[in-house]
Amino acid sequence: MTTTNQTTTEAPDEPVPARSRRPAVAAVAFGAFLLVTAEQLPIGLLTSVGSALSVSEGTAGLMVTVPSLVAAVAAPLVPVLVGAMNRRLLLLGLMALMTLANVVSALAPTFAVLVASRVLVGIAIGGFWAIASGLAVRLVAPANVPRATAIIFGGVGAANVLGVPLGTLLGELSDWRVAFGTLSALALVVLLALLAVLPPLAATRPVSPRLLGEQFGNPGVRVGIITTFLIVTGHFSAYTFVSPALQQLSGADERFVGPLLFGFGLAGMIGNFVAGAALARGTHRTVLLITVTLAVAIPLYLVLGRGPAGGAVLLIAWGLAYGGVSVGLQTWMINAAPQAVEAASSLWVAVFNLSIGLGALVGGVIVDQLTLQAVFGLGGACALVAALAVRNARTNENLR
Repeated sequence: MTTTNQTTTEAPDEPVPARSRRPAVAAVAFGAFLLVTAEQLPIGLLTSVGSALSVSEGTAGLMVTVPSLVAAVAAPLVPVLVGAMNRRLLLLGLMALMTLANVVSALAPTFAVLVASRVLVGIAIGGFWAIASGLAVRLVAPANVPRATAIIFGGVGAANVLGVPLGTLLGELSDWRVAFGTLSALALVVLLALLAVLPPLAATRPVSPRLLGEQFGNPGVRVGIITTFLIVTGHFSAYTFVSPALQQLSGADERFVGPLLFGFGLAGMIGNFVAGAALARGTHRTVLLITVTLAVAIPLYLVLGRGPAGGAVLLIAWGLAYGGVSVGLQTWMINAAPQAVEAASSLWVAVFNLSIGLGALVGGVIVDQLTLQAVFGLGGACALVAALAVRNARTNENLR
């Protein structure tokens, strides 16, 4: 069966008119854009923040590490703590927290205060994603769920292609505090948009520790979590070092690294929507194709990426495949646990964020202790094991 036939909502008695709630999907996608931009913006501002607040660039990197780790904890914890709170109110509260956090970041007198504000950002990111990543099933008709999920995750690609570079440029042309202040203003815009278009979203099945634990007994959820861990860890172990790889392995001029990474992000956006369309015809087949493509493209870089042209082609292929990972695996989780979407999604978000940090950490150790080429071998091996797990996972009729 396909996603179209099998996707259900956690609130089956709640009407889901496709047209009237499309603006809500757009608002949530805007929120996703903002969240990813807020999480990754400090990458481009490390030098200026470090100089202004008298810390090293390595220490300034905590602005990225801290919210990622906090988000991983907050994703399952926030839904448990809020219990039966209406999810509309929860999303509004989390976006208000994001607005406040970036105000504090912009005004932070010391680095300690700035890091504390990034803890608040992490809570907002984890909590928001835990709810929003599976929200499409409650905003549109079942037939439109894959497309709506792709639109929501399209905000992630847009942040990588536009949000982070533009935010970095703003900080360079003016001041890093202005960049954080602008984020706060955008968060307020998202808050007002959600207030205007998001319908009431009763928590018909509040997330509890027991419900979270029960998800590990679901074979489809287990495979989804394992696949997410392998794919994201493998991807970030290699992609974290793609800039030196382009220069040292492919011989690309440093001037072209930025445009090539832009191309990767643009390919990812395209891959996101292509995967969203394919998922409507089959979840299992689409996710399997994504994992197999990554298992081939990443290690193949070591063979065919030895020149600028080959490196560019494989980078784009890699971006196209990885662009479908978020929407593909989120749809997998929705279909694997149609009566516990929020619980399964919160676990998925937690694993995703932890895997980002773990991948970068493991990749760094491998590059320092072995070779740059080794991380591409690890990325391909992780994707291959994930592909095998997906291939043997057709135990749930909803995943076909």
